[in-house]
Amino acid sequence: MAEKIAFELVSPDRLLVSEAVDMVVIPGTEGDFGVLHGHQPLVALVRPGILEIENEGAATRRIFVSGGFAEVTNDRCAVLTEDAVPVEDLKRADLEQRIKDAEEALAATASDADRTLIEARLTTLRDLAQAA
Repeated sequence: MAEKIAFELVSPDRLLVSEAVDMVVIPGTEGDFGVLHGHQPLVALVRPGILEIENEGAATRRIFVSGGFAEVTNDRCAVLTEDAVPVEDLKRADLEQRIKDAEEALAATASDADRTLIEARLTTLRDLAQAA
């Protein structure tokens, strides 16, 4: 049996997940990437999207994350995010409110970097709303 990696998902107000997993798939800004035990150390930006926790060859949990940072060592992975919601807990009305908030933030921003991040979040939120 393959070794597990210690995984933590952290928001500013609490520890959301802390468990040993086979693999975690993270929505990185350069594309999704999987983290297994023995992974090369790295720090990466996380884009808004679906984070998947996998055990025994299957996704056991899917969580929407609003973006953030991932820190990976060979035996540990931590994702720090502003907001995380299990996909099964996403409600259409909540998604519509998040879309509205993101559209307002996009209209108010003058920064190209912020605009790019907010547009990515909007795309993800709209995809989630269509799937809900």
